[in-house]
Amino acid sequence: MNISGAAKAAGLPVKTVRYYADIGLVEPAARTAAGYRDYDDASLRKLSFVGRARGFGFSIAQCRELLGLYQDADRSSAEVKEIASARLAEIRAKQCELQVLHDELAHLVDACCGDARPDCPIIDYLS
Repeated sequence: MNISGAAKAAGLPVKTVRYYADIGLVEPAARTAAGYRDYDDASLRKLSFVGRARGFGFSIAQCRELLGLYQDADRSSAEVKEIASARLAEIRAKQCELQVLHDELAHLVDACCGDARPDCPIIDYLS
């Protein structure tokens, strides 16, 4: 299957599939005589796997680790859980940061009259 077909089947942009091949994350199974990338079913499964992992916000390095574990029949689920747990901790930390931002901005919005006067606690806070 050519790159556009593989991209469509994996639900990824062609540019992303090309990038994954260029960095050696998911390489095509072969190249045609004309030099075009040719993806087989195994490559498509890897592309889909990486696409879903990226959807969870795993970094390229983490995807590389997960993909290695995906391909390792002797893997331990503890290794996979460790990577996923680290990502979950990152998400929780980001949620806390966003909650603080939300609360601060909500307070400022509530404090602002939003009328024709120039007084504005939002501008005062930002200045």
